[in-house]
Amino acid sequence: MAHEHDSSYKFLFSTPELVRDLILGFVPDEWLHTLDYTTLEKIPGSYISEDLTGRADDVVWRVKVGGEWVYLYLLIEFQSSVDKYMALRMMVYVGLLYQDLIKRGEMLADGRLPPILPIVLYNGSPRWTAASDIFELIPPVPGLVEQFKPRLKYLLIDENSYPDHELASAKNLVAAVFRIEHPGSPQEIGELIALLGSWLNDRPDLRRMFSIWIRATLMRKTEYRIVLPELDDLQEIKVMLADRLEEWALDYKAKGVLQGMQKGKREGKQEGKQEGEALALQRLLTKRFGELPVQLSARINEADLVQIEQWLDRIFDAKNIDDIFSDAIKH
Repeated sequence: MAHEHDSSYKFLFSTPELVRDLILGFVPDEWLHTLDYTTLEKIPGSYISEDLTGRADDVVWRVKVGGEWVYLYLLIEFQSSVDKYMALRMMVYVGLLYQDLIKRGEMLADGRLPPILPIVLYNGSPRWTAASDIFELIPPVPGLVEQFKPRLKYLLIDENSYPDHELASAKNLVAAVFRIEHPGSPQEIGELIALLGSWLNDRPDLRRMFSIWIRATLMRKTEYRIVLPELDDLQEIKVMLADRLEEWALDYKAKGVLQGMQKGKREGKQEGKQEGEALALQRLLTKRFGELPVQLSARINEADLVQIEQWLDRIFDAKNIDDIFSDAIKH
């Protein structure tokens, strides 16, 4: 799963627009915001260490500073889980990148090395607890040795740390990515797809890129249980998802009802439970299949708690009302 996440994010951040919006929207530095991001250029990010051990491609970009080819290198690493030794990994990556730049003769004019900003983009659920500096991974040492402990920090961008209202207020492609990864509701996915479509109206290349990424993201999420054909445009994605989004919304609502009822059971709230479950079932059925026959409503009202909960569970997968009430009165 982590590999799929890394690959999909590397695909997204293979375009300069995403890198630009990441820096402008999520890196709090005035000087970086003054740079000319039309000069962004992706460079090879696969290195060979001195022991001939290769690394998979990283996402590495360079940008001009002051109108000259004085590079600020942006090294972006993607994480979906907490890595205690991320600071060490980033130190190794930076070292291999510098080694590669020296081999290619891409130092500064005076022979010094260009600056690098190491970024870790994290989208996992647990709070990030790993040290952000290799120095913090090494215990204090008495005397001279303490002075020679290595230092290298990375910048953590934790997409879960940004409230939705803050992301929603920004016209920023990366903010939209964060919201699609963690939507507040199924309907929000459709709204975000429409928003991206309007932003990228004149960029068919980016529309296609986002449609591919959104398809992969939705199919990766087990709670959606969806398989989509290959689609090349956001509008196609939006149309294809229209019916499914309504079903997901119903599932979310039903699951919320069930969770509430289960909480009530744990707290010993028995009074009115059968009536509440019967009402919830009838409302969900009406929402999905239209007005219910009088006989079916009566059947639900007379059923016990166990039977009603079984019918509620069947709503998630039922294609028609007969799938739920195989022994009930038909239309």
